[in-house]
Amino acid sequence: MKNILLILIFSILGLFFAGCEEKQNKISRYVQNWTGVNGVLEIYAGEKLVKRFIAIDKLSTANATEDKIARPYRYGYGYLDENLNFKKDENEKKVYFEFSDYSTNYIFFENPNN
Repeated sequence: MKNILLILIFSILGLFFAGCEEKQNKISRYVQNWTGVNGVLEIYAGEKLVKRFIAIDKLSTANATEDKIARPYRYGYGYLDENLNFKKDENEKKVYFEFSDYSTNYIFFENPNN
């Protein structure tokens, strides 16, 4: 009887999530908010890499205080990778950063070395 009940519950959950891709994406983002993604943010000036931040859990979009409209910049916390080696060295500190969505050339990705 227990096995039948478990099969029924998992079947219903499977059907619920099978047709709802956006719901799956929301759940995935929720889990990542708790577990982190070990992200890397690279900032470019033209074709030249000028800054790299590592060990970023997530980037957030700023919202206005009064009207809840998204502002044109993103922010987060990460380690400034001063020597661009993809590793957190002793002298590299965790920092807060902001960058413009309009004028900043950037790439955000999961650290391939971890």
